[in-house]
Amino acid sequence: MTKKRIQPHIMCGVGDVAKYVLLPGDPRRVEKIASFFDEAHKVAEYRGFVTCSGKVDGIDISACSTGIGCPSAAIVVEELMKIGAETFIRVGTTGALQSYIEIGDIVIATAAVRTDGTSRAYLPVEYPAVASYEVVSALLQASKRAKKKTHSGIVMSSDAFYSENTDATWQFSKANVLSIEMECSTIFTLTGLKGLRSGAIMAVDGNLVKGIKKGEFEPGEKTGELDERVQKAVEDEIRITIEAVKILEGTHSST
Repeated sequence: MTKKRIQPHIMCGVGDVAKYVLLPGDPRRVEKIASFFDEAHKVAEYRGFVTCSGKVDGIDISACSTGIGCPSAAIVVEELMKIGAETFIRVGTTGALQSYIEIGDIVIATAAVRTDGTSRAYLPVEYPAVASYEVVSALLQASKRAKKKTHSGIVMSSDAFYSENTDATWQFSKANVLSIEMECSTIFTLTGLKGLRSGAIMAVDGNLVKGIKKGEFEPGEKTGELDERVQKAVEDEIRITIEAVKILEGTHSST
């Protein structure tokens, strides 16, 4: 009998995760996501990577944190792929690059500008980081059913949260890039490379073109991700993603 093999960073093996995996950056958001499952249990917690698995409407589903940034996300996605995950949906936050996008809005990424370094370690920058059509379509359908307005389009993935490269930010803003975040480009590139599916839905917690950024705050002050509008949007995007999984699985009609 072959012994179960455990991945070295997420501490999970074959049978521990479903083919559908939701990917928040924040490990605390994994248990929040799992609270929306019909049933759930924690599989592993190691090096900041928390994994929970469960069911929604009889569909096996998991959530695993990626941490901050593309290098960390790549480790998680690589290891999840090795143990059977097939569809990856980032459930995160993002900073808007368009003035019409408000705090608490929701962005669905169709593709990502690859300004990160990790995805370039896999493939030249000419290879596009594109979300899977099926996943984007399911997220948009689920958003419509939930009567939630969303913005869909290209996002930008950056390695340096505190970088002050305003010229690049404005360049991509003028090119109609919706927002900036830190994981999509590598998730999309890796799944494209492996022939698997991915997508991303993100709550807006800042707006760089309006000068609204996550930064220092006083104790008790609700800013950035702690803003009540953002917390509500995170709950909305979790519900939308779970509905999208049902659409992808075919348990709900896509029309």
